[in-house]
Amino acid sequence: MPTPYDAPLDSIKDTTHPVEERDNLRGIIWMLVSVIVASIMTIAVRLVSLELDSTQVVLYRSVIALIFVGVGIILATPLRKKLSFTKPYQHIIRGALVAIATHFGFYTIATIPLATATVLFFTAPIFATLLSVLIHKETIGMRRLMAIFAGFLGAIVVLRPGFGALELGMLTAVGSSLTFAAALTMSRNLAQADGPLSTYLSSIIITTLLTIPIVGTDLPAPQSVTVWVAIILVGLTSMVRGIADIQAYRHAEAGILAPVAYTRLVFIGIAAYFMFGEKPDWQTVLGAVIIIGSTLYIAQREAALKKRVKVKQSP
Repeated sequence: MPTPYDAPLDSIKDTTHPVEERDNLRGIIWMLVSVIVASIMTIAVRLVSLELDSTQVVLYRSVIALIFVGVGIILATPLRKKLSFTKPYQHIIRGALVAIATHFGFYTIATIPLATATVLFFTAPIFATLLSVLIHKETIGMRRLMAIFAGFLGAIVVLRPGFGALELGMLTAVGSSLTFAAALTMSRNLAQADGPLSTYLSSIIITTLLTIPIVGTDLPAPQSVTVWVAIILVGLTSMVRGIADIQAYRHAEAGILAPVAYTRLVFIGIAAYFMFGEKPDWQTVLGAVIIIGSTLYIAQREAALKKRVKVKQSP
């Protein structure tokens, strides 16, 4: 999932805390970690979804991640000292957005081809750019507007409405990208104010609390060792991926990270072919080219504009 999901956080302004010094190499390393564990998580979610409902998978994932993080906090005093929740309402809002995005994303992974799901998850940066305009009152030029339009055109190519049954999983993929993009617009401010650990911990606590009423008492135990292993992998990889995303965009520019993030489609496409016999159709491939091309342009354009501003501001 967007898990999802790789929004250009460089475009999100932080007016309360100084911007940290950029370290693109460190950001790239964190993004590579995110790509690898996100690919593993996607495959593991699909495997678990063969036996359990997607809402049950979300609850297992959140509880397992919460256990691992909780044990680490209990055993490691330095981690406890890093916990801070100076903006509780923002933690709650972001956590709820992450919960919705996770439920939508896991349902998508369980119900439609993985390559198609991954391509639609890549619309998150497009939504994030639009949200930066609506929420942070940023201005964007005509070329970026055209790139955004092209990105949505790519999504329509993948969704292909009117040319067959529009699957619910495709709509939840777009919904997951939108809600995750909204969560990511809040991530950098919270990470700088309270740290990435607190930002991640609040999201899994809120996801757990919101999911328990949905699942109720209907939480069957998996019947095979393979599914148990996959569930544990979902919990571990989602935990690592959540922190890696925050750290990647905290340290590096979105224009640098975007090409690395899109390698996830390659990993997932290969795994889906060999493990589930899935072959992406030409609409998915064409839509992927359009969406990735448009978001890469947005990210590169953002980086170019920031460099131009720095040149003008330098003495």
